[in-house]
Amino acid sequence: MSTQVTIIGGGSYQWGPELMADLFGTPSLAGMHLVLEDINPAPLPKMEALAHKLIEALDAKATVAVTTDQKAALDGADFVIVCISTGGFRSMAVDLDVPAAHGITQTVGDSVGPGGINRALRNIPVLVGIGHDMEQICPDAWLFNITNPMTTLTRSVCRETRIKTVGLCHEVGNFTMDLAIALRKPWEAVQPSVMGVNHFPVLTDLTVEGEDGFAIIRDLVEEVGGLASLAPHPGREEAEKFSKLDFAQRHALKLTLFDRWGTFPAAGDRHIAEFLSFALTPESDWGAAYNIALTPIERREENAAQDVANVEAWLEGSKPLQTWQSGELPSPMIEAMLTGVPFEAPVNTPNTGQAPDLPDGVVVESICVIDGDGIRGRDVSRLPSPYAEIVRRHTATQEVTVEAALRGDRTLAAQAFALDPLAGRGDLRQLDAMVAGLLAGTAEWLPQFA
Repeated sequence: MSTQVTIIGGGSYQWGPELMADLFGTPSLAGMHLVLEDINPAPLPKMEALAHKLIEALDAKATVAVTTDQKAALDGADFVIVCISTGGFRSMAVDLDVPAAHGITQTVGDSVGPGGINRALRNIPVLVGIGHDMEQICPDAWLFNITNPMTTLTRSVCRETRIKTVGLCHEVGNFTMDLAIALRKPWEAVQPSVMGVNHFPVLTDLTVEGEDGFAIIRDLVEEVGGLASLAPHPGREEAEKFSKLDFAQRHALKLTLFDRWGTFPAAGDRHIAEFLSFALTPESDWGAAYNIALTPIERREENAAQDVANVEAWLEGSKPLQTWQSGELPSPMIEAMLTGVPFEAPVNTPNTGQAPDLPDGVVVESICVIDGDGIRGRDVSRLPSPYAEIVRRHTATQEVTVEAALRGDRTLAAQAFALDPLAGRGDLRQLDAMVAGLLAGTAEWLPQFA
């Protein structure tokens, strides 16, 4: 019997093409059945047509179906990948604009901070609803969540349902790839161990071809001229792309933390900044001092338009199909589960002892082993100070956020915003006004607060 993979949010022009190419190119999934589900029917015909082109190009011998019926999509599923965005850009604009009116600038606004919390409040009930449907229809299937905010969404499904659930993110992989390219090493030469939460996974160990990776990074920073060389200077020529200087400039915030605290989170700086109370400030020109660029809604809309244009070009044949493996985690994890051949990756799972600094049950990001027996933590790692305190603060905030979203409790929601280092760093009355504005501005996606 063929394996069925269902993608909830399968009309995504961003995620759909990559995930389909990965799945159809995975040997153990030859002959698979793919179901693309989306509440918006408009993109599904194009996604279905692209799927057939990829099946032919990869000789995958797969079948594909599309639907707007979530329960029908889950029928027979072995693996369910979720990539949704409740409220789309309209809700995300509120997540950014309301805090900005109260003096809080966000680089992304999808994980923590006011935008991340508000996004969690509207996405958590949807993810839990998917989990409950899976309990009824495909109770043995795995749920692979790639939707943000990763930690709170994965935590809510793990807490409220019996569904096997894991959160998957590419940030650690992107960082190790960046470092490997800068050092002119193969990707597999860079081996990290991390502990923390999604978009703030702190490196607890790092090797490059068996050597001390931290020492190698210190040498790299010294070679390019030290931390002073990383700050933007008027008139300075842009570093050669993928050079050591380019690497250091693109990771200036984490290297600044490394200089002070001996290690750093292995995620993009634009995500890391939102976990800290001191990175996005007027003094840093809202992150520009660390070479962090803001991503306003307009830019995200431009990126989304390019995703649509790419799909249309692939269908017209005016652009070569993307048939290579993207590096996203769902397909290699499915391969490991189906074949039993172990695969190691940074994933988000409940804490069962791998993070002694954090409460049991909270979702943490760490290196896990994936095989025919499922997923288990590879390492037991203590977080170095002061990262332990930062992560504990965010874990506590995330627990309150989950409770507020599930109960529709405005008081708890306000507590979550106050606990968050970015959202809660201002005057309490300003905070109350910001929370009221966020909840009012996204009320149509927050029925539990009505």
